[in-house]
Amino acid sequence: MLFFENTSLRRGKKVLFEQASFIVNPQDKVGVTGANGTGKSSLFALVRGELEEDEGNFAKSNGIVISSVRQETPSVAIPAIDYVLQGDEELISLQQQLVEAEANNQGESIGDLHQKLADIDAYSAHSRAGALMHGLGFTAEQENLPVNNFSGGWRMRLNLAQALMCRSNLLLLDEPTNHLDLETVIWLEKWLKAYQGAVMLISHDRDFLDRVVNRIAHIEQQGVKVYTGNYSDFEIQRAEHLAQQQSQFERQQKEISHMQSFVTRFKAKASKAKQAQSRVKALERMELIAPAHVDSPFNFAFPELGHVPAPLLQIKSADLGYQSDSSESITILKQAGFSLLPGDRIGLLGKNGAGKSTLIKSLVEEIPLLVGERIAAKTINIGYFAQHQLDQLHPEMSPIQHLQRDYPDATEQELRNFLGGFDFNGDKALEPVAPFSGGEKARLVLALLVYSKPNVLLLDEPTNHLDLEMRHAMTVAFQNFEGAILLVSHDRHMLKTVCDDLYLVADGQVQQYKGDLDDYAKWTLEQSKLEKQEVVETSNSAAPSLTKKEQRKLDAEKRKQLQPLRNKLKKLEQQMDKSQQRITELDEIMADGSLYEEARKDEMLSVTNESQSLKAELESIEEEWFELNEELETLSE
Repeated sequence: MLFFENTSLRRGKKVLFEQASFIVNPQDKVGVTGANGTGKSSLFALVRGELEEDEGNFAKSNGIVISSVRQETPSVAIPAIDYVLQGDEELISLQQQLVEAEANNQGESIGDLHQKLADIDAYSAHSRAGALMHGLGFTAEQENLPVNNFSGGWRMRLNLAQALMCRSNLLLLDEPTNHLDLETVIWLEKWLKAYQGAVMLISHDRDFLDRVVNRIAHIEQQGVKVYTGNYSDFEIQRAEHLAQQQSQFERQQKEISHMQSFVTRFKAKASKAKQAQSRVKALERMELIAPAHVDSPFNFAFPELGHVPAPLLQIKSADLGYQSDSSESITILKQAGFSLLPGDRIGLLGKNGAGKSTLIKSLVEEIPLLVGERIAAKTINIGYFAQHQLDQLHPEMSPIQHLQRDYPDATEQELRNFLGGFDFNGDKALEPVAPFSGGEKARLVLALLVYSKPNVLLLDEPTNHLDLEMRHAMTVAFQNFEGAILLVSHDRHMLKTVCDDLYLVADGQVQQYKGDLDDYAKWTLEQSKLEKQEVVETSNSAAPSLTKKEQRKLDAEKRKQLQPLRNKLKKLEQQMDKSQQRITELDEIMADGSLYEEARKDEMLSVTNESQSLKAELESIEEEWFELNEELETLSE
């Protein structure tokens, strides 16, 4: 499909990569990773034909149809669903030809065009577009709203839906999850797994990569190296490679020691709760892959706080929401009770619009409570991060000037040293922020937050625009933070490694969620299925009733049809139980610190590979189980 042979690519005088040789096969799912500026987006431009290779050869198979997400959305007044349908260019072309043929009374052409439209399943295109929009979080009412009615984030979702609408055999996705919530990310994963073409995916969400890709193309030191497996496999393989480099050994051992001490400390106080055990496993895996990040440009930590009051922040019997333009109260959450104590690590779950951001804005007093009481400790110092704060940076000021404005007594060298931990080194610390990328601005806002010595962190999607190395550095820094954290994120890896407790915001309530993130993923898919079922039931409510004899015959036919599906479902459940039992056994083996000694290196590799293989197999079985269960329930209706 795609053939790279000793391919080199430059942008201006800068060499991005050279002598790259690899092949992307049909149905490959390739994660493209590497630090910012290494050439990931330029590689996509080469594949799309917008750039040419500087040396070597790059070729594509004949007839390949490439789909990618537009970065800009025109401010047009056409209905959103029509905009999504434009992603199927062949459909739009045939429809235009049909209009012209009908206008000119070209009978033979009209017949040929109708046949071509039938061949590409054109008559279900509208429902397919609607299903894509529903999966990406749009309601049925929003399908016919004009595109220019939507905000920037929702327009990017429309661009993604348009790209998925294309009947392509190669899909290029550059940070597709940046404007999505967790529920939509879960839906997109499922869609990409079922996609029959090849995918090249740039993403800084490691759990998303783990669930979607089967190969990693990593760009570093002006080269492209391809690894087999998902992102976790890549981290382990790269960690082994870096561990052999003596110059980095000391820093590697320091980070492993740091991770080990935290895992040991957390284990000592961890309960048997599923979420707590899930976090222990995530932290242990972080310890295993720590060497893969020894060359990270980021190195920072939160300062020690000393005495932290308890509780830090509370709301009692609170109604949360907004005042409309007509001064009418719009309640989002009712009678909410919430408390943050030192050491709390809470992740907020819930659909987009359920009230997660409303809760955080109410806690930080960005919006007042409609009813109830907010109680804060006298010495509270809130570190608040939200995407709109990136726009509040002064465009003409440099990173160091932002700090000097708020902390005039600090020395320039002290501030330079601090900013270096966020990769604002040398002249970069003195440059105005106006031309900074979204990732650089987000890093600066986080740097300002860390320097302010907060004892409460309220974080609303802090990982948007941040690369994998920065996300890793954040999770390490959060683990030694002495205050309380409340986190909204679609990055499941961060939720797993940072949060001890999960709270669900749904149906106007905030309640503790007893399961873990895997349980939540299943719940969201079930909720989506129920919503579809309600639509079907509504549309069928006017259908004529059957006689008792007809109903008995129909029920008998259903039972006959459903029995093979039930048998297969039971077999899959047995396979899942067997795989999960073995994974648990392997997790216990991997919890033994001596496994990672040099003498047991081969055993460690064997156990790790078996664990990764079983987890991938289990995900595949679970996916089949979900689809089969959905089919079974649909037929049972």
